[in-house]
Amino acid sequence: MENECTGYFAPEGGEEDLLAELKNVTANYGGLLIAEGAPQKVHWVQNIWFSPQTISISSINDAAKALRALGGLWAYHPYASIRRGELIAKNLPFFAPKPMIFPSKLPKTPLGAWTLLGENTLLCSPRCSSPFRAGEPRFVESQEPPSRAYLKLWEVLTLMEKRPMAGDVCLEVGASPGSWTWALQKMGAEVIAVDRASLAPEIGCLPNITFLKKDAFSLRPEDFPQVTWVFSDVICYPEKLLEWILPWIGRGVNLVCTLKFQGEPSVETIRRFEEIPGSRVFHLFVNKHELTWVKCSC
Repeated sequence: MENECTGYFAPEGGEEDLLAELKNVTANYGGLLIAEGAPQKVHWVQNIWFSPQTISISSINDAAKALRALGGLWAYHPYASIRRGELIAKNLPFFAPKPMIFPSKLPKTPLGAWTLLGENTLLCSPRCSSPFRAGEPRFVESQEPPSRAYLKLWEVLTLMEKRPMAGDVCLEVGASPGSWTWALQKMGAEVIAVDRASLAPEIGCLPNITFLKKDAFSLRPEDFPQVTWVFSDVICYPEKLLEWILPWIGRGVNLVCTLKFQGEPSVETIRRFEEIPGSRVFHLFVNKHELTWVKCSC
């Protein structure tokens, strides 16, 4: 592409939210949105393709040769001429990552991404924002927890490159039925789980778990001086969550919260979360119509 542009890969079901954030969109290639100019600050994105370029190709070998000349590992995004794309992929260095066993380190090997716009036109980016194919980390799953919500926690902690350890005390609000509680307990941490609904029996009986049956928003930081991590996957308006979380800021705790939106996401609320020093707001692969906010004490 002659002019500077950036590619934004939308999460499943999040294309409209991403379109609402982006300016100067010029094309949409199966959920890969191309926008003019340098990278924009967006939240509803799974992976960003930096400085994508188009290359004219005459054959499968020609395409593979062009990609090998630009970088090492490549992830294929099927869009047009899919059978031809699959044959090109077979001529590139083998890339078929196995599901990760949690905890695993965040991959550091650069991963490029490419697609075909037509039989003789290649679109590629040697550098992307995510080390995972299409920004989708995959884990070896467990049958122990009562739901798959723990995958959300595994993903965010992998991206943070930080997690609770033995000796940490975690306060989890909105804990029922207990998938996050299970995951935190398995990491060796002590967990104070809070909800008006009970934990699943098989979770509540695990060691190092204390269950408090009460309204999470009645809790105050001064009542939990031993806490080193605060987690929230509670269903509530993000504005209410922000009001509750602010007193925890400056107390040296790590915070991980899901921002669950009903209807159109509030740009102002997202901005207020991001203004908290040391904060990040992003979309996880396993997020639905929600974002995740984190703040590290380090």
